[in-house]
Amino acid sequence: MSQPQARWNSEAYRIARRKMVEQQLKARGISDSKVLESMALVPRHLFVDEAQAAQAYLDSPLPIGYGQTISQPYIVALMLEALSLKPEDRVLEIGFGSGYQTAILAALAAEVLAVERLEPLFFKGREKLARLGLDNVHLKLDDGTLGWTELAPFEAIIVAAGGPRLPQPLVDQLAPGGRLVVPVGPSEKSQKLILLVKEKDGRLSRSILGDCRFVALVGRHGWSE
Repeated sequence: MSQPQARWNSEAYRIARRKMVEQQLKARGISDSKVLESMALVPRHLFVDEAQAAQAYLDSPLPIGYGQTISQPYIVALMLEALSLKPEDRVLEIGFGSGYQTAILAALAAEVLAVERLEPLFFKGREKLARLGLDNVHLKLDDGTLGWTELAPFEAIIVAAGGPRLPQPLVDQLAPGGRLVVPVGPSEKSQKLILLVKEKDGRLSRSILGDCRFVALVGRHGWSE
């Protein structure tokens, strides 16, 4: 991943990112060194409104418009760590929103295929990702619950919105040995963050990473509008 331009990577922001990693992520049990280093590099303040830049490295979600949020850093780190990404992996991201998590994925995987259903966020996120000069990210404006059939299968899939159930198209698009991290549960309450693994023989195993609260996963295999 290319280095962010200087005005987005000042010393003050670098210090803020390091504090975020040490005091919010490591202190809460995140130990994957590649995830930690990537989150220490990617400028989260670039992906929020300028008025919120001072809050960018707090461990909290922030609004990005259209009823959506940029997830809190700890939840991003928890999900990424659970994916156990390898440098050669192809990752599908559902609901890329601001593009922040997309940029981190780009540092961890060979290729990132990211889908966003909200047109204003799609173009805004695309512009911000373009400023970072990423060349391994491909974006699509579509219903994320359908996945990206023509480019499947994927070694990893990450969903940044909570649905009523596991979206079957995403399960189908996992490669053997693939991992899917997705919040599932009532849209107005906390959800369970689920790690689903498709074993080499096609069997599915799941574990619960904890409670979380995401915006609603809207689409054919999620919640209705």
